[in-house]
Amino acid sequence: VVAVPVLFKQALENTDTEEGRSVSLRCELTKADATVVWKKGEATLQASAKYEMKQKGTVAELVIHNAEPEDA
Repeated sequence: VVAVPVLFKQALENTDTEEGRSVSLRCELTKADATVVWKKGEATLQASAKYEMKQKGTVAELVIHNAEPEDA
């Protein structure tokens, strides 16, 4: 059995927002419910009051609440 890799159908796009607002980053994968890990540099982001991770089918979303310049 050959495992088919999960690929991006729609990659992340640069998104601008105002400081203090929420911003949503979305990507679409070729396989539903694939495991998605969100990272900033080498650090893995964890769900918290600041970071909200959502996934429905092939679409994964990261919402950053109260965005700051350091979130770039």
